[in-house]
Amino acid sequence: MINSTSSSDRTIRADAVAPVQQKPVVRGPGSDQFSASHSAALRAALAAQPEIRPEVVARGKALAADPSYPPLDVLRHVATAVINSPDHSEDLS
Repeated sequence: MINSTSSSDRTIRADAVAPVQQKPVVRGPGSDQFSASHSAALRAALAAQPEIRPEVVARGKALAADPSYPPLDVLRHVATAVINSPDHSEDLS
């Protein structure tokens, strides 16, 4: 038999525990709401963007020409994720 050296009938005093103050939840404007005006503003902003951005195309071409892109560790990480992912084509459920 194992004898306990501490008393199991000890309870924590309420005044010994510091109260936990909850932080207020900070959300962005309209994060839980839909507004047609927000939708219209987003569509207007999207329409103002050029369909083809030359600086992005130039960066893509430069990366495609770089033989060390993507880095080997990124390729290994992606390969490991693909190998370890379940094959849903064999799922018979």
